[in-house]
Amino acid sequence: MPLLISRNDITKISVDAIVNAANTQLQMGGGVCGAIFKAAGKQKLQQACDKLAPIKTGEAVITDGFDSRAKFIIHTAGPIYKEGDTQQETLLYNCYQNSLKLAADKQLESVAFPLISSGIYGYPPNKALNIALKSIHDFLGSYDGAMTIYMIVYNNDAFAAAQKLYAGVESYIDERLIKDDIRKRRRLNNIDFEISSCCCESAPMPPSEMFDEDDLSVQCMTLGAQPGNAGKNSSLNNILSNLEDSFNKLLFKFIHQKNMTNAEVYKNANLDRRLFSKIISNEDYTPGKNTIFALAISLKLNLDETETLLRSAGFAISHSSKADLIIEYYITHQDSVDYNIDELNFLLFKHKQTQLGQV
Repeated sequence: MPLLISRNDITKISVDAIVNAANTQLQMGGGVCGAIFKAAGKQKLQQACDKLAPIKTGEAVITDGFDSRAKFIIHTAGPIYKEGDTQQETLLYNCYQNSLKLAADKQLESVAFPLISSGIYGYPPNKALNIALKSIHDFLGSYDGAMTIYMIVYNNDAFAAAQKLYAGVESYIDERLIKDDIRKRRRLNNIDFEISSCCCESAPMPPSEMFDEDDLSVQCMTLGAQPGNAGKNSSLNNILSNLEDSFNKLLFKFIHQKNMTNAEVYKNANLDRRLFSKIISNEDYTPGKNTIFALAISLKLNLDETETLLRSAGFAISHSSKADLIIEYYITHQDSVDYNIDELNFLLFKHKQTQLGQV
């Protein structure tokens, strides 16, 4: 049940339902509301809305999608922002809750929200986003069905909380990519020496540009030789006796160590409950790298723990991957107590990388 961030035109996204930031009279307005009416067909949608109007702030109603791409349009009336109003947070929270309940009643599998009340209603975008995320996560935490929810954003003000990380991640990525490039160049410069020192030097070898230093042991073994001294002091039995824990077993250890429930883990990881059930119930099943990163963030693992969990499934953090570098930066620059997958997904979204929890 992932919650994903998207910069898109809400009328052009392919989902079961789009949410209209409506007024209480359900009349065609401007902005997102106007665009949705135009996409659905002004007269058709207005006639349907007239039968349901008026609604109260925080309530939601549903109509057909008519000419829009969505099967349904959910209309909810957000609060007009007033400084110091203690009721408005609850009303805005209810907009998302009531909209999602309608989607659940229809057994819809995908819903796209705008950031309700953050336009002409004046709600500060960062505050509106925090309420939206809390309401959506609260709903998903108790919902047993499958539903993907998209938060459609139009400006970056909504993510002020994550901006403190954004500036640093740029230089971190550049620095790591430069260092990685230098390491590769050094390996290429030294490759002839590495080959000559290998015990298989008498056998024909492919040109050095076809492989790097990491391939040397494979090349030697292919030719029937033992690279370095590893084969002299080890046997297959010794190697097998030192096998690390499987992914499944290691995941259970971390869950127990962090004193978390299964529900807490998959909710915080932005994962569908059924996928998580498959992961923990089948010891031979290994999820993808993106899913493992999501679990690591949910479990609040440090970098060493994250690398261990990845390694148990045959993965590693790659400094040739921008997404991996962003995740590594987040883990090493953020107190694990404050790990927040939505905040990390914002960084990935900003750099046009796949978000965690997206399956």
